Amino acid sequence: MKNVVITGSSSGFGYLSTLTLARKGYKVWATMRNPDGKNAQKKEDLLRVANEEGLQISVVELDVTSDTSVSSAIEKIVAEDGKIDTLVNNAGYMFVGITEAYSIRQAQDQFDTNFFGILRTTKAVTPHMRKHGEGLIINVTSLAGRLSFPYFGIYCSSKYAVEAYSQSLRYELAPFGVEVSVVEPGPFSTNLLYSGPKEADSKVLEDYGDFKEVPHAMLKNFEGFFQTDEAPSPQLVADDIASLVEAQPGKRVDRIVSGIDYGVVELNQRVAPLQESLIKDSLQMGHLLQVSTK
Repeated sequence: MKNVVITGSSSGFGYLSTLTLARKGYKVWATMRNPDGKNAQKKEDLLRVANEEGLQISVVELDVTSDTSVSSAIEKIVAEDGKIDTLVNNAGYMFVGITEAYSIRQAQDQFDTNFFGILRTTKAVTPHMRKHGEGLIINVTSLAGRLSFPYFGIYCSSKYAVEAYSQSLRYELAPFGVEVSVVEPGPFSTNLLYSGPKEADSKVLEDYGDFKEVPHAMLKNFEGFFQTDEAPSPQLVADDIASLVEAQPGKRVDRIVSGIDYGVVELNQRVAPLQESLIKDSLQMGHLLQVSTK
């Protein structure tokens, strides 16, 4: 039985992906913060469904902002299964507000979860994947990692960073049989829009006057859209994650856009040839440098 480790499994895409992949026959390690505290009910819900449907779901505590927590969780999983087949980096949260009014500390916190959290889990998992000569890492980013929206500045920056990291990692791990893919969700009716803190700098907010109300108005518009029949289901993201897990090794795509795309599908198609051309030129240059130094 192949296993899957999913971060941020207490809600949203992580919760749905846990159930979706377990129902497809995978052993799922659903990781989350505080499974015996704040998220105890979520843990109980997952284990209840697993028991009722005969699914292989184990809940493990993992805080992506803690080196110790990440190492402990991964060591526990490897000790039991001897390997990790797939890592789904899903944990994250979102700042929506006046970008200038977020403090440096708040920006660091956003990156600590959304970007460095992925680095921590990836660095913990990849040695085991390289050892076995196979593996899959799926990083859940966002359309906001390809396009920039006003009032989402800190969040967009963290997701852009994950996109760049994922692209580089895809090339570097390929020789070891480890694949890296990205899932880019559009707007969905999860709690992500309301998961971030308010801006810390009240003086800046005061200087912005009535403009400081614009982010709240944007959220209300999203909220209204999510109540319509046109709103996409978050299950789409879980299904796209599952499609990557089930795809033939070596044939997995770089990126999948989930839901409303705002033109990102076309953007990805246009950028891909430039990216591949860059890599070919870099490899050729590297070969010439090797030859010239012999």
